Amino acid sequence: MALVRKVYNLLFKRTSTFALSIVVGAVVFERVFDQAGDMIFEHINHGKLWKHIKHNYEIKQDE
Repeated sequence: MALVRKVYNLLFKRTSTFALSIVVGAVVFERVFDQAGDMIFEHINHGKLWKHIKHNYEIKQDE
């Protein structure tokens, strides 16, 4: 119960800190969700994306 009381006093007691914690939590969640989605997409499509196969189509130029 001491942890719940500390979290309440730190984040939820005042409206301003409550709103700020919601905004920060939403931004962090969006960033983590986006990164996880990109990782899953790249894992599923490994070898099919342009960055994986572009070396097959690039023309090498001699200097």
